[in-house]
Amino acid sequence: MGRGRVELKRIENKINRQVTFAKRRNGLLKKAYELSVLCDAEVALIIFSNRGKLYEFCSSSSMLKTLERYQKCNYGAPETNVSTREALEMSSQQEYLKLKARYEALQRSQRNLLGEDLGPLNSKDLESLERQLDMSLKQIRSTRTQAMLDTLTDLQTKEHALNEANKSLKYRLMEGNQISLQWNQNAHQDAVAYARQAGVQSQHDGFYHPLDCEPTLQIGYQADPAGAGPSVNNYISGWLP
Repeated sequence: MGRGRVELKRIENKINRQVTFAKRRNGLLKKAYELSVLCDAEVALIIFSNRGKLYEFCSSSSMLKTLERYQKCNYGAPETNVSTREALEMSSQQEYLKLKARYEALQRSQRNLLGEDLGPLNSKDLESLERQLDMSLKQIRSTRTQAMLDTLTDLQTKEHALNEANKSLKYRLMEGNQISLQWNQNAHQDAVAYARQAGVQSQHDGFYHPLDCEPTLQIGYQADPAGAGPSVNNYISGWLP
């Protein structure tokens, strides 16, 4: 049994689209090379990916020469009385018309996606437009869901970091409270010990009383209250001969 006919349409899956592009690009470059070798043909192949990357193959020594040959064959050889500048202007005019037509097609496609100018479209075009809108809506929802999941993951990471920081601060606060409590206990014990030592010292001081006498010890004479110094009468009689 042969392979079924594959419907040619845009591959919506991004990974499958890139894989298919790489395989078919390599196959196309290989076929161009084989054609140039087997048939001795001048082949030039230019491919731009959807990201704007250039892939090219040229069987001749210069791609520019092949493009100049293509331009002469496509737009016709300029007349002898037409200058090179006028030929470039004609070429630029044709390129402008092509770009203008492409721009108008893109503008029309954009209006159709916005639900405008749907009158000229037939049922097949409307079905294709509907499928395209469905795929775009699915892609938007998938992107939105992925963005929400990424945001949720970031918030969970921040929450975990804040919890760890809170635990660290709580542990440091508990250590500080324990150190303060230990310091207060030590200060209280020192105060109690000092008070006890002061009480014992006051008890020892209670045993001693001052004597009610003159602080000066006088031997041999007694002070005369009327005179300024010692006299003969003040000497003890027993000591005199």
